[in-house]
Amino acid sequence: MGLFDILAGRRRLAKPAPDRLFAMSTAYVTFQTELSIGSRNVAGIVFQALATADFEQIAADMAEVVEGTSSDSGTTVETRDDEYDYRWMILRDPDFDDLVVGVNAVSGALEAGGYGERILCAVFAFEDARGRPLYWIYNYKRGAFYPFVPAGDHARDNERELRLKAQIGGELPVEPELERWFPLWGIPI
Repeated sequence: MGLFDILAGRRRLAKPAPDRLFAMSTAYVTFQTELSIGSRNVAGIVFQALATADFEQIAADMAEVVEGTSSDSGTTVETRDDEYDYRWMILRDPDFDDLVVGVNAVSGALEAGGYGERILCAVFAFEDARGRPLYWIYNYKRGAFYPFVPAGDHARDNERELRLKAQIGGELPVEPELERWFPLWGIPI
């Protein structure tokens, strides 16, 4: 960002930071052993789709690459558009590390095609020992995770989210600005 941008009040958006995504693999060990939180064997990457032939080809290629490696990993891929016109690429796999690698492959393909700025986030679905759902959301533009714990119809358990941040904050790059912990209602995973 240059001096003129500062004076004009403009901010340049940060580029996606996918490398920090892999911190989730190491944090998952702590989730299991210390927090009794297990994976629901599903993750998703959310992006704003474009109705162009180029973008649709990249999306098709992403699914093909992930499915092509599924004979080794067992990952399945499903694509779904939500009510806000965001596209969800949903990956299912019993091996958590394969989910992280698959999500990274999808984001890498979007970035390589010049569409990295269209990526909203990655979402990893978990549940606690009582079977209650919780999610860790990775904001690509911020390069940070935050917890999301739904507690009913458009309600969230803020106390539990803050506890999770305190319990795992040393292992994951957690978003420090709480106002950026955006809820994702209607998560299809």
